[in-house]
Amino acid sequence: MTSLVIRPAVKDDYPAILELNESLVHFLSPMDEAKLSHLHEESELLYVAELSGNVEAFALCIREGKDYDSVNYTWFSEHYPQFLYVDRIVVSNNAQGKGLGAALYKQVFNHAQETGVSHVTAEIDILPPNPGSLVFHEKFGFKEVGQQAVAGGKKRVSLQAVEVKAED
Repeated sequence: MTSLVIRPAVKDDYPAILELNESLVHFLSPMDEAKLSHLHEESELLYVAELSGNVEAFALCIREGKDYDSVNYTWFSEHYPQFLYVDRIVVSNNAQGKGLGAALYKQVFNHAQETGVSHVTAEIDILPPNPGSLVFHEKFGFKEVGQQAVAGGKKRVSLQAVEVKAED
């Protein structure tokens, strides 16, 4: 049986994170070590998921008011006074379907609830389509709140948000 560990990322995880990002770069923006380092500094959280000691997934989330030039982050900044933006969540091909994405999102939502964040936001590619991501995000209650063209019009994204319920 493989053991799942979710933990904050450290610099030693960067090679694995960059490799995972590159494996799905057609759905993500490219990222080198300098960009990852900057995003890690700006992030509210950067978690990795390990299976049997190997980094197989990661989630990078950024709060409002940070130094980040993403057009999607900017859109949420203009529409929500407070949010936790899921910049990217990536699961390796060999770990798909093993619950890593859901485990990472559980941590994201727990963090949002514990810190009083009102919304968790994300974007999902709709051109080219990423139907697996749409279905996955629907399970967590995400709803479309807008759309926009990105990458010079080569891509279109569905901007999504879910309201975080306050702890009782």
